[in-house]
Amino acid sequence: MKTRILFAAGLYFLIVFAVGFLLGPIRVLLLEPRIGGLAAELYEAPFLLAAIVIAARTVPRMTGVIPDPRAWWAIGLAALVMQQVADLIVGQALRGSSVREQIDRFATPEGAVYAALLVAFAIMPALVNHRRR
Repeated sequence: MKTRILFAAGLYFLIVFAVGFLLGPIRVLLLEPRIGGLAAELYEAPFLLAAIVIAARTVPRMTGVIPDPRAWWAIGLAALVMQQVADLIVGQALRGSSVREQIDRFATPEGAVYAALLVAFAIMPALVNHRRR
């Protein structure tokens, strides 16, 4: 069961991270210079939230995770850890951001939107699957 949960968490993370990785350049290179960071983040957020909801609903079923709230919470939290590690690596590799700079971003309005999406990412498997039980 633990292996399935970790596999599901990895798949959930990969799906949402891939969507974010595709949307990021659009936000940073096209939207931010034209409309500002906060507006660009707000434009991107619904697309990320849709990816989160769809992946959170489908991944546990696709991977055969038993319908159990503890499993859904474990998927969300494990995926969040994977996402944060990946975010730190990508931030350093692609943007040259230090860990401190990445943490400081959460204190900005854009960072608050991003933090809300991270919370949604962590709790969504439990939220959207609660009726499956």
